[in-house]
Amino acid sequence: MRGMERSARLAGGGQEEAMFTALIRTVILYILIIAGVRLMGKRQVGELEPSELVLSLLIADLASVPMQDLGIPLHAGVVPILALLSLTMILSVLTMKSIRFRTLMCGRPSIVVRDGKVDQGEMRRNRLTVDELLEELRGQGVTDLKDVQYAVLETSGQVSVLLRSEAQPVTPRQLSLNVTEQLLPVLLINDGRLLRDNMKKMDVDDAWLRQQLKREHLTDPSQVFLLSLDQGGNVICQAKEDV
Repeated sequence: MRGMERSARLAGGGQEEAMFTALIRTVILYILIIAGVRLMGKRQVGELEPSELVLSLLIADLASVPMQDLGIPLHAGVVPILALLSLTMILSVLTMKSIRFRTLMCGRPSIVVRDGKVDQGEMRRNRLTVDELLEELRGQGVTDLKDVQYAVLETSGQVSVLLRSEAQPVTPRQLSLNVTEQLLPVLLINDGRLLRDNMKKMDVDDAWLRQQLKREHLTDPSQVFLLSLDQGGNVICQAKEDV
């Protein structure tokens, strides 16, 4: 019996050690993947260049193997990921320095609609169907091809649309109207948390804050879900639901 209990304890200790090892591996690989995503900049999945999409897929595949199989050394996943990230940095520098290299890696934009007419050759070269083109146009509020001066298929796969002058929305400048500029609000309270640095940027103090809270029949910042202020002095204050 004692031998069986000892074996059970050893097995339990081995399982705990394996779980801890798996946790450490996961954290390390997660940090590397985040670094890879940050290297690609602030892009959505649909905006990735072909090389960046390939990098994302390779890193995900390389990271999954050491996470699942503890028999594989951690460096077997870390080294290839670091090599890919280094290669990405080199390619990024080359694409900035050389237009030809960027064209080779990322391709170049294609004009698929010109003066309201679809360029069928460009559509075939980019394997873009009419349904996909019309879907992209509808997504930008365009339903009539005749209104399109140019439609450009970007290297990210998105379609940029330039409307004819007569189809473009009228702007206040064209109507000679004086309009108030939109100002960016700055958060001063975020879910009950007082943001002192933002208060300093907006040049307000605790006395001003108490006055704003008093107007909303509140007594403490912890009761506020959101409070913002813009350069024009406009205040938005919303109390928490349970207040």
